[in-house]
Amino acid sequence: MNPAIFVSRHPLVLDKLTLLRSLDTPSRLFRSLVRDLTQLLVYEALADVGVEHTAVQTPLAECAGVRVSERIGLVPILRAGLGMVDPILDLVP
Repeated sequence: MNPAIFVSRHPLVLDKLTLLRSLDTPSRLFRSLVRDLTQLLVYEALADVGVEHTAVQTPLAECAGVRVSERIGLVPILRAGLGMVDPILDLVP
């Protein structure tokens, strides 16, 4: 298996992918499934994105935290990729 290819076997991904492929899936549900699958896959794809340590003030005290330190660019491929942009932008700072 090519190390650059990751095939998700997560039950949520497989379930949504099955619904996405179904001939009986209405357009509205299809768009929702594309959104859900995109966010699940981006979650996995960015598991090793660079972060920087920071501090944040909570109502009680200062707390250690992390922030994404890398710039992430999106380039949708053809029209099919456009439906994936907004779900990614909702996740990525």
